[in-house]
Amino acid sequence: MKKGFYMVMTAQALSSIADNALLIAAIALIADLQGPEWMAPMMKWWFALAYVVLAAFVGAFSDTLPKGRVMFITNGVKIAGCLMMFFHAWLGLDNPGQLGLVFVAYTIVGIGAAAYSPAKYGIVTEMLEPAQLVKGNSWIEGLTVLSIIFGTVMGGVLIHPDVSHALLSHDWIGNIATTRSEAAIFVVSLIYLAAAACNLLIPRTGIQYPIQQRNPIKLLCAFRNYVCILWSDKLGQISLAVTTLFWGAGATLQFIVIEWGAQHLGYRLDQASILMGVSAVGTVVGSAIAGRVPLKRALSVLPFGVIMGLAVLLMPLVKQPWAVYTVLLLIGGLAGFFVVPMNALLQHRGHVLLSAGHSIAVQNFNEQLNILLMLALYSLLLWLRIPINYIIVFFGLMVASLMLVIMRWNRLNHQENPDLQQAIGQHGHGQAL
Repeated sequence: MKKGFYMVMTAQALSSIADNALLIAAIALIADLQGPEWMAPMMKWWFALAYVVLAAFVGAFSDTLPKGRVMFITNGVKIAGCLMMFFHAWLGLDNPGQLGLVFVAYTIVGIGAAAYSPAKYGIVTEMLEPAQLVKGNSWIEGLTVLSIIFGTVMGGVLIHPDVSHALLSHDWIGNIATTRSEAAIFVVSLIYLAAAACNLLIPRTGIQYPIQQRNPIKLLCAFRNYVCILWSDKLGQISLAVTTLFWGAGATLQFIVIEWGAQHLGYRLDQASILMGVSAVGTVVGSAIAGRVPLKRALSVLPFGVIMGLAVLLMPLVKQPWAVYTVLLLIGGLAGFFVVPMNALLQHRGHVLLSAGHSIAVQNFNEQLNILLMLALYSLLLWLRIPINYIIVFFGLMVASLMLVIMRWNRLNHQENPDLQQAIGQHGHGQAL
């Protein structure tokens, strides 16, 4: 791996740690403000909405400047949203107004994340050869999941009564923060600053793209064309369908685990955040093992998506800590193993057909749109007061069924195009533009 690749991973890890710690801190803030249960997943819904709304524009922005500079600018947007959330009580708003401001602040963080993503993934295809993409994605996904673990656990630790008391007792934190969530958000802002410093150290790859369109209408038309190109590609459509399903399911599973911990296991928020970390440990292991899968054999991991959906059905059956941890490790491991090769294949086809920035923007658009749909469905089920274990069964069966459909779709593609496998690993850039 190139030296600059490790700096990309460091910057990505710090930014991801902050993102996940901020989510837990924001959920705690909503609880402190006595917001309803459905508000936390809806906050994530607004975060994902930024990816969908801005998808046509962030790809062009990512390909306009060096990727490291794009990551620095967009990380600054995240810092702005984080600080707005920190100062939610300083404007003299009533309780509903403060809850609304938290929503706006987290949406701003989502805007930064939406613009950050094409750069952080796009630079991988600029730095690495196709043969190294699965290994590179294994590193990126493994480190990302480790940062999810660390960030989630950190968020839970920061809002723990003992830790929050210690933070608020500190002179220079206690002078500006008055609650556990404010102290946690302040610490998260410092991590974002560290990520910004790393962004400045990312070397330029020397790859330049054509001058990007700036007319919003033309950008939207071009983006629609990019979406059609990837969905029309027989390899791109399968990998895009899988990653779209995976990230929608993964985002929903975060909130399911928190609610499951509260209803089924009787855990507090800081304890339930540990469960999210346990699942993420399994994803790290699965991602590491997936790094051994050659790009040519990426499609062979599809059955593991079906098994993952079925493994979710075990959650309502376990209560003992060892059984809970085992099931969550299994679910995470299966998820990591099948999504890494799929992600690498999608990035490869996107780079060959489009460009690094635009292909990742298309990927984000589809994945975040699915997150919107699945989180909206989950929020509706909570609003209807459906027991969490019923929701889990529905969720697991849906994932397994959709993966079976995708596997059938893939077989039909290969039957119609016997030479399709030969397209995996080919060199090229922007062939469909």
